[in-house]
Amino acid sequence: MQPPVQGCLSLPAPAKLNLMLHIVGQRDDGYHELQTLFQFLDYADYLHFNSRTDGLIQLQTPIAGVLPHDNLIVKAAKLLQQHTGCSLGADIWLEKNLPIGGGVGGGSSNTATTLLGLNHLWHLGLSLEQLAELGVQLGADVPVFVHGKAAFAEGIGEKLTFVELAEPWYLVVKPAVFISTAKVFSDPGLTRDSAVIKVRTVLEQGGRNDCQAVVVKHYPEVGQALALLEQHAQARLTGTGSCIFGVFPNEIDAVKVSHQLSSKLDCFVAKGSNVSLLHKELQNKLER
Repeated sequence: MQPPVQGCLSLPAPAKLNLMLHIVGQRDDGYHELQTLFQFLDYADYLHFNSRTDGLIQLQTPIAGVLPHDNLIVKAAKLLQQHTGCSLGADIWLEKNLPIGGGVGGGSSNTATTLLGLNHLWHLGLSLEQLAELGVQLGADVPVFVHGKAAFAEGIGEKLTFVELAEPWYLVVKPAVFISTAKVFSDPGLTRDSAVIKVRTVLEQGGRNDCQAVVVKHYPEVGQALALLEQHAQARLTGTGSCIFGVFPNEIDAVKVSHQLSSKLDCFVAKGSNVSLLHKELQNKLER
């Protein structure tokens, strides 16, 4: 998609993977305490922003089934306006590539790109820390996208320790099913007492996804996809969405397997990245 307006600001909203996800407790407010490892992918939605002088926020590409006032992009823009007292508005276009409900962070990534993009477009000067504080009001995963660095996350996902990881190639597979996060987290069989571990242990030994067994129980399509991908690589569920991923040492091997699976499953190949495409592109714009 070409930028809809000449000179508008175009930025990526990259995917992420949860390379592991342990549930270590549950808070009194119902939220679960997590430990997870985030890495970005060089595969993204794209958002295009054009400033308005009348203060209106207009999403020009609505998502089917989502009312404009419920859309996280619109919510993020209005939250930024209210927080800063900015009188400007924006026309926003979304170029959707990431699977909805796949667990690759599309909604949270769109939110973060909106916050960073409009902070840049409106010349607000908020720091990443300030933007992350706003973002967590809209989703626990938003801060990691705001900061744009691979991270070990704790709490509900907002306490971040930035890490350096290997950057392999991934094949991401999307079974044709939409997963209810509420159903997963309310399942009595879900592990909620995994031992708390140190980030060094995760980096040396890896981990698992505590949600995977529950997801497979309720959604056999995910189990079937895992079985297919595991014939070629170690496979795992990401987050609580339906996407699973396999790790490959190079692009050629990942693409080869994607061709074998694409007749049965939607999939894409992407490279892991410790710095998000969003931050790379913003840095490029600042240097021009």
